[in-house]
Amino acid sequence: MTTTQHPSTKQDILQRLLKQDQATAQELAEAFEISPQAIRRHLKDLETEGLLEHQQVQVGMGRPQYVYRLSRKGRDRFPHRYEDFAVSLLDTLIETVGHEQASSILRKQWQRKALEYRDKVGTGSVQERVAKLVELRKGEGYMAEWYALEPSNVENGIGHQFILAEHNCAISNVAESYPSVCGHELEMFAAVLPDCSVERTHWINNGEHQCGYLIKAGSSCKEVV
Repeated sequence: MTTTQHPSTKQDILQRLLKQDQATAQELAEAFEISPQAIRRHLKDLETEGLLEHQQVQVGMGRPQYVYRLSRKGRDRFPHRYEDFAVSLLDTLIETVGHEQASSILRKQWQRKALEYRDKVGTGSVQERVAKLVELRKGEGYMAEWYALEPSNVENGIGHQFILAEHNCAISNVAESYPSVCGHELEMFAAVLPDCSVERTHWINNGEHQCGYLIKAGSSCKEVV
């Protein structure tokens, strides 16, 4: 095993933990092909900076292991797109026009965003559109990715299914203060892919490590060629 290191190793560790929620030092060492000793030094530095936290877990009859995950400060290292201003603006909006009117305005904003996305993803196959949607989300600060479910997992053989995962939320402070925003986001994805059904499978606001969506192609969807 090589001990070669590069300046972005700490950032690589943070990104990996953002994507997979947690890992041991050994798992990280194997993933980056560097020594466990080097990984532990990086983990110690990151924990000292308050970017990581760990807990001790018992695995079988062996010695307890330390499992590392991002702290809130660690998650905040990733883009959040002027969230404080957005939350303050929403507070002011509600104080000015009331909850009902503010909710209507927010819905209009997400509908407008959906139209923008639909125009940009085009009219290709559902797989092509999901891939383009993920690229748009990446450009807005989300660590997004997608993958197709294996054919054996497609229910009754009808349509294709895809998972869209976002490992960070570019508007997490807004979502925490106004959870209804996440409902509008789900509606937006459904509007962008009108010939598919979209279901939320994971939600960062529920303490999970990602927001996940199951996209099921309907009978009118263009299938993958």
